[in-house]
Amino acid sequence: MSRVRTRELSFELRAGETLLEGLERTGHAVEYQCRSGYCGACRTALLAGRVTYHEAPLAYLAEGEILPCCCRPTEPVSLDIPLLEIKKQA
Repeated sequence: MSRVRTRELSFELRAGETLLEGLERTGHAVEYQCRSGYCGACRTALLAGRVTYHEAPLAYLAEGEILPCCCRPTEPVSLDIPLLEIKKQA
């Protein structure tokens, strides 16, 4: 299991969980489409740490970018991802 730090929260990934699944479980705002590394919709900056991919993603990644949908951290990581906004009902 790996520690993940975001703008407002720090949490541990569960066994077998992708980074995207952990971010969703903890209420973070992450865009995604394919969940397989094809589309690149979940592309985000990796501020610190390292990740690995079981298979190389097909989506283009610039230096310092990762695809949370199909990567797993190999050490603690830091991401610039906010929590979802909870809208208050009037």
